[in-house]
Amino acid sequence: MQNAKLLRKNYPRFVYQDYFYKLKGKKLEIFFLFKIGPNIKFRPKVVIENVDKSQVRKVGDKALNNLVFNLGLMEIPSYWKATCSPVIEIKAGPLNSEQIKWWQDLIINGMGQFFFENKINFRKPNFLTIKSEPQKICPNKTIVKLTHIARKGVLVAVGGGKDSVVTLEILKKTKKNINCFSLNPTEAAQKIMKAAGCKKPVIVKRNVDEKLLELNRRGFLNGHTPFSAYLAFLSVLCATIFGQKYIAFSNERSSNEGNVKYLGKIINHQWSKSFNFEKKFRKYVKKYLAKDLEYFSFLRPLYEIQIVKLFSKYPKYFPVFLSCNEAYKTASGTKNPTKKWCGQCSKCLFIFACLFPFVKEKDLLKIFGKNLFENKKLLPVMKELVGKERFKPFECVGTKKESLVAFYLSWRKTGGIGILPKYPNLDKESKKILSSWNKQHSLPKEFAETLSRLTPSLTLSRSAFEKAL
Repeated sequence: MQNAKLLRKNYPRFVYQDYFYKLKGKKLEIFFLFKIGPNIKFRPKVVIENVDKSQVRKVGDKALNNLVFNLGLMEIPSYWKATCSPVIEIKAGPLNSEQIKWWQDLIINGMGQFFFENKINFRKPNFLTIKSEPQKICPNKTIVKLTHIARKGVLVAVGGGKDSVVTLEILKKTKKNINCFSLNPTEAAQKIMKAAGCKKPVIVKRNVDEKLLELNRRGFLNGHTPFSAYLAFLSVLCATIFGQKYIAFSNERSSNEGNVKYLGKIINHQWSKSFNFEKKFRKYVKKYLAKDLEYFSFLRPLYEIQIVKLFSKYPKYFPVFLSCNEAYKTASGTKNPTKKWCGQCSKCLFIFACLFPFVKEKDLLKIFGKNLFENKKLLPVMKELVGKERFKPFECVGTKKESLVAFYLSWRKTGGIGILPKYPNLDKESKKILSSWNKQHSLPKEFAETLSRLTPSLTLSRSAFEKAL
């Protein structure tokens, strides 16, 4: 790995040079151009499938330019991280001072794990400057707030995990028109959308420029980026093209908890899934993108373990969902995904522990292929999940407290011998978490009522609680 200070010195400017798009058949092809120094250029590509000319015409050139331009802004972290250049220069479109501050905040917060793992001092004065030169912008590339699209229905973001399953199944019970949205859908995501009855999902393909992978192999900087924020911007573009009024993500309460403190700041692997980001993004959408669009996280009032309990009621998804990131992880420039639970990472152990109290063991073994509680090598991972060693893993897992509750309920279900003297009152804590409802959310009233009707079913009566144990 090359030295961050040296890279910042050798590559002082990252430039968002331009973007353009074209409708090719029924595919909206979007291209971006980024430059670092005199000899590094990135040309990433995004393709939105099944787009009609009439849909593009309704959006209009000015509004579509603005949406695509902003998506390009969200592409920046993935390429900027290679050199962590101190200046980001925006030539592709205009940004006012408020927007510049907003994007600086996103990069500093969203790239926290990247800074931590690469030992980068993001607290230094003038660490990051974003410059925009609106006077050089072409007349057709101006900020236009979209307000004229006739909108209806809900666009539900779908990955390959349990959360979007719960969102889809609950919203299917409403009378609203539901459609799915997925970026580079995995096999698990495709099966989930099919099982949920999404007949014409919005599919997007995003191609990472091979030049970035080459730089990774050469030792340029690499690390975690705020991917959920990227999905948020992409979903606004797609909802606008396809005419949805609501965008429902499935980010939960648990994502608000950070992982570790670095340079006096809490680093949160899931920052772009947090309510903090959601509030900021909603304001940005209303002011700069589409005033009449409603973006929210449907499962925000709930903890992960509550969502797992709801998910346990949909066994048809057991064979198809896949939340293990290791299963799809690829080394730079290679593609060797296993497409199955690895059974060794913190995500696998957390999901296994959450499911264990609510699902028959034989069904769990079909999902994971083995009983993860029998692997003693996972004991350090368990201690990290509950906050007793190092720090909470950089993964999309629940809070330390609910991880402890998951392990406790699993332990009790197996007829746990003895007591846990270090953790008193876990019966009480388990009830509290399983029946919790967080009032900090952005759900429109009708959606909040739909989800809240299920909340009583999450509460365990004493008899049911003892039975679950």
